[in-house]
Amino acid sequence: MEMSFAYSIVLSLVLITFFTCAWRLLCMFWLQPKKVERCLRQQGLNGTPYRLLFQDLRDIVRMNKQAQSQPITPFSSDIAPRLLPFYYHCAQKYGKLCFTWLGPKLELNIMDSDMLKEIFSRINEFEKPHPKAIGDLLLSGLVSVEGEKWAKHRKISNPAFHYEKLKYVVTATCSSCEEMIRRWEKQSLTGEVDVWPHLQQLTGDIFYRAVFGGTYDDRAKNIILLQQEQNGLVSKIVHFISIPGWSLLSTKLHKSMKEIDHKLKGLFKDIVTKREKALKEEGVVGDDLLGVLLNSNMKEIQKSGLQKGMSMDDVIKECQGFNLAGQEPTSILLAWTLILLSKYQKWQDKAREEVLQVFGNKRPDFDGLSRLKIVSMILNEVLRLYPPAFKTMRTVHQTTKLGNIQIPAGVLLSIPIVLIHHDPEFWGEDAEEFNPERFSEGVSKATKNKLCFFPFGWGPRTCIGQNFSFLEVKVALTLILQNFSVQLSPSYKHTPIPTITTHPQYGVPLILARIGSSSSFGI
Repeated sequence: MEMSFAYSIVLSLVLITFFTCAWRLLCMFWLQPKKVERCLRQQGLNGTPYRLLFQDLRDIVRMNKQAQSQPITPFSSDIAPRLLPFYYHCAQKYGKLCFTWLGPKLELNIMDSDMLKEIFSRINEFEKPHPKAIGDLLLSGLVSVEGEKWAKHRKISNPAFHYEKLKYVVTATCSSCEEMIRRWEKQSLTGEVDVWPHLQQLTGDIFYRAVFGGTYDDRAKNIILLQQEQNGLVSKIVHFISIPGWSLLSTKLHKSMKEIDHKLKGLFKDIVTKREKALKEEGVVGDDLLGVLLNSNMKEIQKSGLQKGMSMDDVIKECQGFNLAGQEPTSILLAWTLILLSKYQKWQDKAREEVLQVFGNKRPDFDGLSRLKIVSMILNEVLRLYPPAFKTMRTVHQTTKLGNIQIPAGVLLSIPIVLIHHDPEFWGEDAEEFNPERFSEGVSKATKNKLCFFPFGWGPRTCIGQNFSFLEVKVALTLILQNFSVQLSPSYKHTPIPTITTHPQYGVPLILARIGSSSSFGI
């Protein structure tokens, strides 16, 4: 009798657990998604119908594979259908304000200028998605933190990126770029040069000189190789991180990412620990960005207490964030700039003429860079056509009003940057053409004061490294134009591909023709 009673209790508990789990799964994967879909359709929005078995994800993978299977021929900057084919198709079919699905998560496509201003301004209501378990492995530092922690980190980091402090970047870029040009001079004698790995090494070298005051040694090479490997892994999982529970699975990808993250943190910790010790014991700060950051952090702690400063772990994460955000966008921007200047020789000639007019054959200096108006126009147009970040996301944690729409909690807001940057409604019928002239009167006149150009973000969370990146690219481009004429190699394949950023899939093979018999720095 007792055994029968105990068996009944166990069976009841099992059944209760089973039906509770079943109910939760039913809510998560059917009832809640259908409720959210119904809410948006009642407000007049359209999009793909919710289906089980992750149909939209399957379509995304299939369409990406199909769109990216062949190079763009003939050469064209109409890259949106290649980078985001599924979202491009949905915007064409359902309108610019439409929804799709990442598993059971509704993803609302936002391309309206006024809505974008609200999203980028109301940073505490529209936060970046931060998937559990692997969120810290994807992004670090200012890029990922939210709320009061973000405000604290931004305040402490700001002095390191003050415009006057960035003079150190100019010196570091000159030294690194001159070394790269010496290598190019030797390799150009044998024909084409794939400049893509050189540009990646260049930005890594500059990062080390400008941030840590070091040179491109074995430790720097290890950091860059590890982060490139990690970026490749992230690009494989980016579509799946919003699926509930997926990030908690113990897969080979997760294990590899955690191993790389552990190694990176160890390398950065070694650097930061030594610098922090020198600051405390010897008062040595240094002019590099890490020195300024550590000094700013120490002053904040002395002024407001330990809680108001950044911990060692925080500083390490900022270094990781600087490394990723400082290298990737800069090497990408340089690569696409050289590709487009090779394709459009008229603008290459105009840029070189301006560079020689401002600097002659001398090293570029900090003050002179602000006078490079044509170069700035070219860089803005490259950022418009080939934005390093082709898409960004925000999430809604509670029911929120955006424009005239009531958005339910849990919805993801998708901002397809490359679609907005190529939209004829904002940019005219020549939206797919390379025309730097559109920025001749500055960004505000080019965009007619609409928010349709934001390669570095917008609002309070505009990328803190924007000036860093622009200075770096201007210096490097100045030195390249002083020393070489560039044109695309016949072997070049125009294959922009979405990883974390917009990469040239098969590199950047160029024909480099030396200008003059001697360079501006005595080669």
